[in-house]
Amino acid sequence: MRRQRVAAYALVLRPLGGAGEEEVLLTQLSERTTRPGAWTLPGGGLLHGEDPRGAVCREVREETGLDVTVGALLDVHSLHLEGVAPDGVLEDYHAIRLVFDAAVSPESPDPWVLEPEGTTADARWVRIADLEGGRLPHVGLVPWALERRARSTPNGL
Repeated sequence: MRRQRVAAYALVLRPLGGAGEEEVLLTQLSERTTRPGAWTLPGGGLLHGEDPRGAVCREVREETGLDVTVGALLDVHSLHLEGVAPDGVLEDYHAIRLVFDAAVSPESPDPWVLEPEGTTADARWVRIADLEGGRLPHVGLVPWALERRARSTPNGL
């Protein structure tokens, strides 16, 4: 079976201390997914007719309890896989992921999962250094997005 999914994700960063370190907002995939326990960017599939920026706001709110301001489109990530889907169907799967730069208010509370029975098990701020050191399991979309953002900023040239 051929399946295609268009989704929108948010890359949300915030400064950590005064040493130039940053944290990234991540969500942990639940047992209902193909990568339980792995961390990813907040986001998900677009509803039919939904604006991608609106989808980012909705998904981040559902997965982290936080409201975001959506910025520029960082890039489009494409993933093609063939194999057995979580529902047991053999599939030819194509994911198209729109990754947006986004921000939350500095006064925002800590993230929390609004839909605990869904595909998100946890949400939290994670030090980028913890991702680079391999101390936290994460999907490839996370370093891909961080690298794209680094290339789009003056310091990343």
